[in-house]
Amino acid sequence: MLTCRWFKAAGVAAAITLATATAAHAAPAPDPAAESTAAVVTLRYDDSRAGGWEAAISAGVASWNANVANVKLVEAAPGTRAEIQIVATSGWPQATLGPVRPGGQARVELGSQAVTEGHDKTRIAAHELGHSLGLPDTKPGPCSQLMSGSSAGTACTNAVPNAAERSRVESFYAGGLASLVPADGRVLVDAP
Repeated sequence: MLTCRWFKAAGVAAAITLATATAAHAAPAPDPAAESTAAVVTLRYDDSRAGGWEAAISAGVASWNANVANVKLVEAAPGTRAEIQIVATSGWPQATLGPVRPGGQARVELGSQAVTEGHDKTRIAAHELGHSLGLPDTKPGPCSQLMSGSSAGTACTNAVPNAAERSRVESFYAGGLASLVPADGRVLVDAP
């Protein structure tokens, strides 16, 4: 009887040792932070032809980067290809309706006519970038909707996408890829 207990105890100890050794050599559990980082789509922008709009563009980009988790806008290094070309013009702001994909092409024109009329530069930049990310205008609309654009009036300075706008952009870039739905490609002019 004593021998039987000793074998049983030895068997349990061996099983525990084997389980511990196996766990120590098993593949580590996936890191959720690394998985979410891997799913981020990076889009480059070139604002080298948008003189006078640098601060507004930086603030508009920062707004999108702070509010959307799976797409990141970064300034393209000089001489490299950018998905979003940003230029300053004398007309009304306009942009290509996306969602632009990595390797794709969209154009944003930041028109000084809207500024002359009293519209906020940062709101204009963030709004036009929203078009590149796939959002159409929602006119007329309240100031709380970034994509209401000029219809919110000249007193509106909100440059932050609301929850519905953020959700829609995140759905376009879900899983680390741009939406399978083709980019619209229309040019949206944001005149009143």
